Amino acid sequence: MSLVSETPTLSPFQVAALPEIQFGQGQIRQLPQIIQQRGQHALIVTGQNAFISTSSWSVLKTGLEALGITWDWIQVDGEPSPQLVDASVAQHRQSGIDVVAGIGGGSVLDAAKAIAGLLRTGTSVMDHLEGVGNNLPYTGPSVPLIAVPTTAGTGSEATRNAVLSVQGEDGFKKSFRDNQLIARIALVDPDLLASCPRSQIAANGMDALTQLLESYVSTRANPVTDALAWSGMEAFKAGFWAAWEGDHTNASSGYTQLAYASLMSGVTLAQAGLGSVHGFASPLGAFFPMPHGVVCGTLLAEATATNIHALRARSPDSTALPKYARVGRLMTGQSTLSDTEAGDALIECLRVWVRELDLPRLGAYGMAGEDIPRVCAGARGSSMKTNPLELTDAELAGVLECRL
Repeated sequence: MSLVSETPTLSPFQVAALPEIQFGQGQIRQLPQIIQQRGQHALIVTGQNAFISTSSWSVLKTGLEALGITWDWIQVDGEPSPQLVDASVAQHRQSGIDVVAGIGGGSVLDAAKAIAGLLRTGTSVMDHLEGVGNNLPYTGPSVPLIAVPTTAGTGSEATRNAVLSVQGEDGFKKSFRDNQLIARIALVDPDLLASCPRSQIAANGMDALTQLLESYVSTRANPVTDALAWSGMEAFKAGFWAAWEGDHTNASSGYTQLAYASLMSGVTLAQAGLGSVHGFASPLGAFFPMPHGVVCGTLLAEATATNIHALRARSPDSTALPKYARVGRLMTGQSTLSDTEAGDALIECLRVWVRELDLPRLGAYGMAGEDIPRVCAGARGSSMKTNPLELTDAELAGVLECRL
């Protein structure tokens, strides 16, 4: 009898580049020194209000002045557009920028990535934007970027793509994507989440959960992304509700768990891809003024239900089904459920959460039934390609109909 035990076979996989990660409460105080390590003239990119209304903004400015660092400042209002990026590059390209620091939510970080990427090249972002640009290769170099998230949802601090939008009838939401855009440092300070309103915690937290779940069941998932996505979902379960409720006793711990979950969601989406919810997010964010986190949160339950039911009918041996079941046991705390029971419990759990969080329906942003065909047509981008299975047009339409 052989004494060698059988071990599971690991299929080949790869792990793409990641930023250096500095995580923990109070990390924002290190930002002036981190900037100084990369130069004496910085470009600071923030949002309009959230960060600059906190004491951390004053502390940052004082720290930069004490170190003799000069800096320019850009504010991003809403989803960044190609026009904003090109105008910012034109304004600051000759300013001798040594380092870019993006401090804000996903929109701010995406704008900072794109601007940092083009300050040296001077090219238009439309030369490199996927699907709508001039399809020219990006050669770089990028100015070093420090990414400081002030929300917990997009995980943009860990990805290589800058998502830019033009809203309206002929709008689009596309990525400028290259490894050179990856931040040199992702500085994640959970304390910064304390300034987020409850509605933002809800939408962004559900965005993080969506990214964790979709990357976990993605057709490109691997053992590394599975482990990180699982740890992120455990952190989400442990911290999201305390962060959302803002209970002073547990909020700080909740912010830390949620910030970690968001960071892991960015890491795993960058490695494994996403799924149908993010397939919808592209056309919905382009055609209507829908915040990305709201799109993810409001669609997650119904998209998950559609995937599970379609897998049971057409691909019952899919590895995604036991993964959904494992998540169902985690989120409900019911460890003895069968795979079928756990999958159903996950669907119901997510539906309850959507109701409890009072996430807006799609119709609140002007979408109507007649818009469903063009949204479905625009949803079959890169994210949809790593969904656990290909969904029919009718199945896609059904997800949208449930949340109109």
